[in-house]
Amino acid sequence: MELNTDHWGYRFGQPSTTAVFKQQPQDFQVIEHLGYELTGDGEHIYLNVQKTNLNTAFVAEQLAKFCKLPLRQVTYAGRKDKYAVTQQWFGIHLPGKQDFDWTAFDLEGAKVLDAKRHNKKLRTGQLKGNSFIITLRDVTEPDVIVERLSRTANEGAPNYFGSQRFGVQRRQDSGELQRGGNLQMAERMLNGEVIRNRNKRSMALSALRSWLFNEGISRRLSAGKLATFMPGDVINLTGSNSIFVTDDVDTTLTERLAEKDISTTIPLWGKGELGSRLEAEQFEQALFEPFTEVSAFLAGEGLKMERRAAIIWPRQLECEAQGDTLTVRFFLPPGCFATSILRECALITELGS
Repeated sequence: MELNTDHWGYRFGQPSTTAVFKQQPQDFQVIEHLGYELTGDGEHIYLNVQKTNLNTAFVAEQLAKFCKLPLRQVTYAGRKDKYAVTQQWFGIHLPGKQDFDWTAFDLEGAKVLDAKRHNKKLRTGQLKGNSFIITLRDVTEPDVIVERLSRTANEGAPNYFGSQRFGVQRRQDSGELQRGGNLQMAERMLNGEVIRNRNKRSMALSALRSWLFNEGISRRLSAGKLATFMPGDVINLTGSNSIFVTDDVDTTLTERLAEKDISTTIPLWGKGELGSRLEAEQFEQALFEPFTEVSAFLAGEGLKMERRAAIIWPRQLECEAQGDTLTVRFFLPPGCFATSILRECALITELGS
């Protein structure tokens, strides 16, 4: 079975404009926002770390070595891109009054910007969201990208998992998108290969689950249902993990969608019920029927059925064009990919990896 990605649909049609992304790490800047105040005391030290050309897991390993602690005592809210300049929080479980001179943390490309104690552990997904500053170069039609970005801010973009989830992807000279390394591992795993390395297996499973989710988005989009509710739909409250099921579709739901308060959802496949009912349940069963091999595999791995918003809106959007260079700023909720916003606006050649 081949896990292809180049057929996934666009909400506003495939863009004709082209641009180059990640020519240098500074072209992709990410700032993580916790969204809550730190107490100043407690068993956990929160570190705000700026990193350049480093992946999150590696920085966590180096922090554990510096503190002479087991890796399990170093946590983070989410992984950030390697080929980028990012500011993110790491949590270190360190009971007692012991502290460290963080200026002595010597890792090229990393700098501790702030350190403060807190009374709770930093857990995955525990943040308000991320601000992005993105520089696109060699843009063929900057005005077209700005117009399409404005449409995503007003009408929303498909909440696809971005290319980072699938590993390094390259667009070939023919225009075909080459599958990323994580997705290739998932393909081999699905076809019977045993992946014994726990980290690699985890990345392959994540890529496979994300691929199936993206297939669901693309198919709901093609059916004209991405921003249309059906009786029995599972609905997400924007910017949260809260969901509810509606049996009655009325104008109130349409108004709330227009106000960016709610979104349709797609299953993140695993063991358990879909959660949808009535017409929506029948629609989703038909939607995923061609992928029973993938869904059965994911359920067999012990993953639990979850839901994820199908639409995202970039907030606080700003654009600045200088010749064929375009700088874009926006904010997204946690777990959403900036590259999925860019995808709606231009055919991107991504250089950094």
